[in-house]
Amino acid sequence: MATVKGSNIEMMPLGLGRQTIWHLQKMKDEGKKITMVGTAYMDPIFTMLCEKSGVNLVRYASPGETVEQRAANVPWWTRALRKMAPNICLNAVLQTQQCASKEKALENAAIAVADGADSVMVMGIQNEILKYLADNYIAVFGHVGVLSGWQTGRFGGYRRVGKTAESALDVFRMAYEYQENGMAGMTIEMTPREVTNLVAKKLRVPVIEVAGGGAADGSEMVIFDLLGLLPPEAMAKHSKAYASLLEVCMKGFSGFVEEVNSEAYPAEEHGWGMDPEEFEKFANEVEKKYPDVK
Repeated sequence: MATVKGSNIEMMPLGLGRQTIWHLQKMKDEGKKITMVGTAYMDPIFTMLCEKSGVNLVRYASPGETVEQRAANVPWWTRALRKMAPNICLNAVLQTQQCASKEKALENAAIAVADGADSVMVMGIQNEILKYLADNYIAVFGHVGVLSGWQTGRFGGYRRVGKTAESALDVFRMAYEYQENGMAGMTIEMTPREVTNLVAKKLRVPVIEVAGGGAADGSEMVIFDLLGLLPPEAMAKHSKAYASLLEVCMKGFSGFVEEVNSEAYPAEEHGWGMDPEEFEKFANEVEKKYPDVK
């Protein structure tokens, strides 16, 4: 820890193992694959487990019943994730209204970064606002292809885009303009593998696919699919379950309920006893001092 000369301000340096946007760019330059997980509104514990498992980047959104609450919760939620996962690269989702102007975008993005995020993601960010953030040293790791969330209404719902040459060119144009206006990297979602691969090949910055052909700079999957938290019929075609956390958790909970009801738990080995003489003294004192307690 260093102290700024002439002040009482203490500066904590980044840990030697901390991954940043710089590291992701280096991975692309070296041809190494980037892994990204979208933890949605899940517990920071999952972010910690991602870090311990070698995941490079986590995209997260803060919890809240309303969009206003989710926007207000970004700072403390970021601190919670960073506390549990000090080294993983964190990409904070900012709500659209947080970036209604370039000044507002810079204020909200700067708060998120100051609280531990490495980059911010705004769905469908305008080039002018993007450039303003980049000029002020905010790393934006964005999104192209189908825009997730309420923005899918523009495409008629969550469905594939880039199926025609014209539509594919629109995707490429957005990705290229984002890069030229300072975007540090992006995910590309629900585009044909040919489009995905060409965008990743042509752009200098990391391009991570959400479904694709495997030739992008890495892949992202959301935690609901990856850990088997959805029934098979609810999973998208590009998703794959690598574990069945739902089954494991329900087995654990139901086993606990069953053993408590059958009095198999807690057993004698799950607790400890008291010296018999001390217990006798204790019981006698209770009888003397609380004779009316039955």
